[in-house]
Parts: sequence; structure tokens; C-alpha cells
Amino acid sequence: MRQDHAVVSPGEWLKARKDLLALEKEHTHARDKVNAARLALPWVKMEKTYVFDTRAGRKSLSELFDGRSQLMVYHFMFGPTWEAGCPGCSFLVDHFAGMLPHLNHHDVTLVAASNAPLAKIETYKKRMEWDFPWVSAEGNGFNHDFHVAFSPDELASGKVGYNFTDIESANAHEELPGLSAFQKGEDGTIYHTYSSYARGLEELVGTLMLLDRAPKGRNEDGTMSFVRRHDEYDREPGRKAG
Repeated sequence: MRQDHAVVSPGEWLKARKDLLALEKEHTHARDKVNAARLALPWVKMEKTYVFDTRAGRKSLSELFDGRSQLMVYHFMFGPTWEAGCPGCSFLVDHFAGMLPHLNHHDVTLVAASNAPLAKIETYKKRMEWDFPWVSAEGNGFNHDFHVAFSPDELASGKVGYNFTDIESANAHEELPGLSAFQKGEDGTIYHTYSSYARGLEELVGTLMLLDRAPKGRNEDGTMSFVRRHDEYDREPGRKAG
């Protein structure tokens, strides 16, 4: 969205910047409170067993931890009949490569899970030149149970449960994005500790955080309307609109 900006002296700019800094500090302190409340959430013991298709064969949810005590699963929108993954999810996971060494060193395993068959996942990973762990949840009910995949009957009912509320089916798809976190106890018990959906995932996307600080911000016509798969940008001119 184009804005007309005043052009002022350095002194006037500094005063305005300090006013904004006060708001930014409020935001930081609010984020600290949210993080503390997130860590204080109660946990739910996982009673159901899930088995996934992976590069290394069939693996249980417990095995996805890969020897660590914490597991983060990104619910990637990629349905069984789709030929490519969701552009928005693809944009988000473009940021995974740099995170992995730091997360793994900090006792956290990060994987993506989709309902697409493993062969399609591997083909798309090769196209996008990704190498993060990505497993197929096809047929095991995992993404459905975490409210990011919906049957035709559910969509036909008029409403589906997403982001801890009921939304109109017209605003949903057979697949939607999300992130879920799990803890494994010393006895092997797995607990579901957290899930987030919709715009709750934005802070995972460093590009958006940086654009928020650029002169034109996100410069979008709708939420992430500018986003393409990273190998598709050369098919159209770069965004220059004001």
C-alpha cells in the first residue's frame, strides 16, 4: 500500500523514531509474556500411534525425534493428488536450512509432514533443492487429527475446526498449514505441547520479518500475495508497485 511520507530534518526523524522505539519495546515485552505463557501450557499425553513413510523406511512418531527430546512438526500443505506443494508453505520452509544446525544442537528435531505420498514429496524436494527432513503422513490420520487436513464430508458440512475455532468451509481447503511441538520423556512417553496455525506461523518466516522493516513493508495486495515458489520468480518481473 502506497503511503505519502513527510520529509523532515534528522532531528525530527529521531524524535519520531524514538516514539516508535517505545512501541517496539512494548511489543518485545508482550512477546516475552506470550513466550512465558506458551512454555507454561499444560501437556497432553499422546495415546495414538502414528507411522510415517520416510527416506529411511517406515518410522513411528517416536522415531522422528531422531535421538532428541523435542520434536517440531510443520504441517505442510501437500495433498495426495497434488502435483506440487503449497506456495505459501514452500516460502516458509525455504527458511529451514539455516535453522537446522542450531535447532539440532539445541536438542530439537524439525520435520515437515504432508499427506502427499513420499515419492511426490521427494520429487518436489529435488525440484526445490531442499534437504530438511520431510515425511509422508498419507493414510495415518496425523494431519487430520491435528486439524490441518479435512475430508470431503467435513468440507461439505459448511464448517471445519481450524486454529481453535470453527471456520467456514469456503475459507478452508482440504489441507491447511500448522506447526505442532512434542516432548519425549525419559520413559519414551510423548506429549503434545503446542500447536499454531494461520498467521501464528508468520514469525517462522524471516523474510516477512525483514520486509516489515523495509521502506514499503510487505507491499502486498492480500496476505502474502507476492509470494511464489522460489524457482518461479524468474517467470515474472519483480515487484515494483508502490
